Amino acid sequence: MKTKNEPWRKRTYQKVTLETKLLVVDQIVNGQISRSNASKKYEVPRTTISYWIRIYSTLAQQNMGMSKNEEIKRLKEKIEELEFQKDFQQDIIADMELITGVDLSKKSLPKTLAKEIERKKKDRIKENGSMDVLGSVNKLSTKELTNKKSKK
Repeated sequence: MKTKNEPWRKRTYQKVTLETKLLVVDQIVNGQISRSNASKKYEVPRTTISYWIRIYSTLAQQNMGMSKNEEIKRLKEKIEELEFQKDFQQDIIADMELITGVDLSKKSLPKTLAKEIERKKKDRIKENGSMDVLGSVNKLSTKELTNKKSKK
């Protein structure tokens, strides 16, 4: 059964401020909210939100101060820096374990890091020979070599 035909009316919306537009675009670009949810929440048509994204998303990126490529480059540099710091810290821990003879990494670090440190210790020993308590390499000096030869 058909109801009374109403003439088609265009829906009216309130004017939205620039701050609200940028907020909506930022939330959608960052994945915090979908376009449909933003449309319902802010009572704005989805097509209008799509238009805002097209217009203001580049503006929002400019306000953040960098493009996506620049951000990726910065994050890659940060990863390299953190990997260097991790390797440096592992080297220090491996050296301290060789000097003191106490396995600190097995007690206080996750297994994966402890394994990496153990591998570094083995590499150090292969390179330098075993290390005594004071950290000096246990290689015979020339005096010790001559004393051993004379005793034989």
